[in-house]
Amino acid sequence: MDNVTLPPELERFAEEAVASGRYHDIGEVLAAGLSLLQRAEAARAEFIASLEEAEAEAEREGWHGLEEVMAEGDRIIAAKRNAA
Repeated sequence: MDNVTLPPELERFAEEAVASGRYHDIGEVLAAGLSLLQRAEAARAEFIASLEEAEAEAEREGWHGLEEVMAEGDRIIAAKRNAA
């Protein structure tokens, strides 16, 4: 990365982080931020994979979706009302 342009508020934040002594330079601040982003993206991908696996498992085992369960509940309630 030759040139990086940050919005003013992020540039100030990075400069303050360096001034506080927590980081050696702006590059370290950017590396720390990108590392956090990398971990967040990995967690997001893992979460999506778990949702896809749960959906595949539900498909294999014949689980019912929320819409189907709600519709069945509505049918049961309507039947009870009609019987009364």
